[in-house]
Amino acid sequence: MLRIYLRRRLHSSWQLTAASLALFAGIVLARMIPASVVESPGWLCLGVVLVFMSVWRARVWVIVLALAGGLLIGMWRGSLQATQLSVYKPLYGATVNLSGTVAEDVDINKRDQLVLRLKDVSMNDHKLAGKIWVTTSNHASIQRSDIINISGKLDTGFGTFAAAMYSVEIRTITRPEPGDVALKIRNWFASGVDRATSEPQTSLGLGYLVGQRRGLPEELDTALKTAGLMHIVVASGYNLTILVRLARRLFEKVSKYLSFITASSMIVAFVAITGMSPSMSRAGLVAGLSLLAWYYGRRFHPIALLSFAIAITTYINPSYAWGDLGWQLSFAAFAGVMLVAPIANVYFFGDKPERPLGRILVETMSAQICTLPIILVAFGQASVIAPIANMLILPLVPLAMLLTFIAGIGGLLLPFGAAIVGLPAEAILTYMTQTIYFMGNVPWALQDIELGIIGALIIYIGIGLSTVYMWRKTRYSLRNSSIVE
Repeated sequence: MLRIYLRRRLHSSWQLTAASLALFAGIVLARMIPASVVESPGWLCLGVVLVFMSVWRARVWVIVLALAGGLLIGMWRGSLQATQLSVYKPLYGATVNLSGTVAEDVDINKRDQLVLRLKDVSMNDHKLAGKIWVTTSNHASIQRSDIINISGKLDTGFGTFAAAMYSVEIRTITRPEPGDVALKIRNWFASGVDRATSEPQTSLGLGYLVGQRRGLPEELDTALKTAGLMHIVVASGYNLTILVRLARRLFEKVSKYLSFITASSMIVAFVAITGMSPSMSRAGLVAGLSLLAWYYGRRFHPIALLSFAIAITTYINPSYAWGDLGWQLSFAAFAGVMLVAPIANVYFFGDKPERPLGRILVETMSAQICTLPIILVAFGQASVIAPIANMLILPLVPLAMLLTFIAGIGGLLLPFGAAIVGLPAEAILTYMTQTIYFMGNVPWALQDIELGIIGALIIYIGIGLSTVYMWRKTRYSLRNSSIVE
C-alpha cells in the first residue's frame, strides 16, 4: 500500500518541496508580525487545504497554491509558539522557582559551573513551553533525564532557549526509574571502553561511536576546535551515516527487509543514546527518510529531502528557525555534502570511479565551505588547516569506531584481558589524538575573519552560482546521491 502511494505521489514532490520551504519562511516571518494576525486555527486549515490541492494534480501553476499553503501553515505554527513563549516576558528579572527535566548531557563552562538544558519546564504545576538554559555552581551528580527544582533570577533567552537562569540554587534532584535507559546502556558500554583503552583515547573513541563529546579532556576539545575537527565527535549525521551504511550493507545480501529493520533500529538507538539535539533531529530524520525511500526502490532528490527536513524540524520546534546555531550548521553541512559535493566530484574527477580520498576531500571541503559563512558571522574565526586535518583523520574514523566497539565489548566480557582486546583501538586512537594535538597547536591554525550578514549572503550566492556552473558542465543527476548507499 505504501509503495503504491509513494509511486502515485512521486510527481508531487516539487509541490511539497515548495510548500516546505514556504512553511519555513512562514515560521521566520511569524516572529516579525503580531501573533494575533494568524494564530486562529482557521489559517492552519486553509493552509492544509491549499497544500492538498497543490499535490492533487501535477501542474506548474499549482506551485502558487503550495507556496501560499506552506506560508500560512508556517505563520500559524510560528505564531502559536510565540504566544506560548510570551508567558516568560512578565517574569524576566524576577526570582522564580521552576522545575524541569535535564534534556542533554551536563556540560561544564569556563567558570567551572554546570550547564543544564531543561525541557518540560513548569512553574507552580503550570507547564511552560520551550527550553531553559541554566548554570549552577552546585556540582551535584546530575545526568540527562533527571528532574530538578531550581530557584533563581529569570533572564532573557538566546537561540532556541526561551529563558536563561545563571548561578541558580538547586533545591531538589529526582532521578526517575527506570529513567533514561539509553543513557544507562551508553554509560555501561563506556565503562567497557574505559577498561580496554586509556585516556584521552577512551574519550575520543566514545566521541566517535556515541557522540559523547562532553567527556573530552579540555586540551583535546580545544585542539579539535582549532583543527576544524569538532564535527567528528559531535553526535551528527556523519557518525550516524557510517553506522547506517554499515548495518544496511551487512544484511542487504541476506534480506532487504532485515537490512532495513537493522538500519532503522540503528537510527533509533543512536538518537536515543546521544539525545535529541538539533543536529541529531536533522540527522535522524534525513537518514530515516532516505532509508525508507531506498527500501521502496526510490530516492529523494536532495533538495526535496533538505526541504522536508527543514519543514518538519522547524514545525516541531519553530525556535530552530529563530537562531539555533547547531541546527543552522547541521543543515548547511548537509547541503554541502548532498548538493555541492556530488557535482564537484564529477566535475573534478569525471566519470572515473570515485577515489575514496578524493571523495572525502571534496565532501569535507564542500561541507566546510557551506558552513564557513555561518561560523564567521557567529565566531569571527576559521580554521585554515581543517582540510589537511580532515584528510589525516576522517578516512580512519569508520575503522576507529569499529575497533572502539570491539574494545568496549571486550572490556565488558573480558575485564581481565580488556587491555589486550583494546590494543588495536588504542593504537589507532593514539595516532589520531597525537595528530589532533599536533594540528591543533599550529600557531596560525585559527585566523580571525570578521563577516557580516550581507557578506555571508554574498558568499552563499557565489557558492550557488559555482554549483550551478559545475552542474551545467557535468549535467550530473542529484537523484543519484544518497546518504545511506
